[in-house]
Amino acid sequence: MSLKELLMDDLKVAMRDKETVKKSVITMLRAAVKQVEVDERRELDDEAVIEIITKQIKQKNNAIVEFKNGDRQDLVELTEKEIEFLMKYMPEQLSVEEVQKIVVDAIATVGATSMKDMGKVMGIVSNATKGKADGKLVADLVKKGLS
Repeated sequence: MSLKELLMDDLKVAMRDKETVKKSVITMLRAAVKQVEVDERRELDDEAVIEIITKQIKQKNNAIVEFKNGDRQDLVELTEKEIEFLMKYMPEQLSVEEVQKIVVDAIATVGATSMKDMGKVMGIVSNATKGKADGKLVADLVKKGLS
């Protein structure tokens, strides 16, 4: 079953069970997927849907920071629930140690010696961790490895 089919099934369940948060998150996600499909005139596969979910999670994490600055704990809690629900559609996340090993291997492969080589290393690490690790974590570990 593809991710899009799973989203549709979960939407039906959420509507039937009157779970408003799940329903709104799935509706928002399906709308984002549909928008990309219409804009690019192509059917998205699971990998492309995961990229959209990753972007949504990143946006929601940024929103949490803003909500905390605005002292809106109610919105922080709601957004955290939404992120938790979105994470169910993501592949299993890599641990920090696993990402660190990928970074070390990439640095050795490229022969990187300084921060000038960060782009080369990030290219390899990003492909290896796509959808499985937070981009900010990856960038921080690459910087640490190169310094």
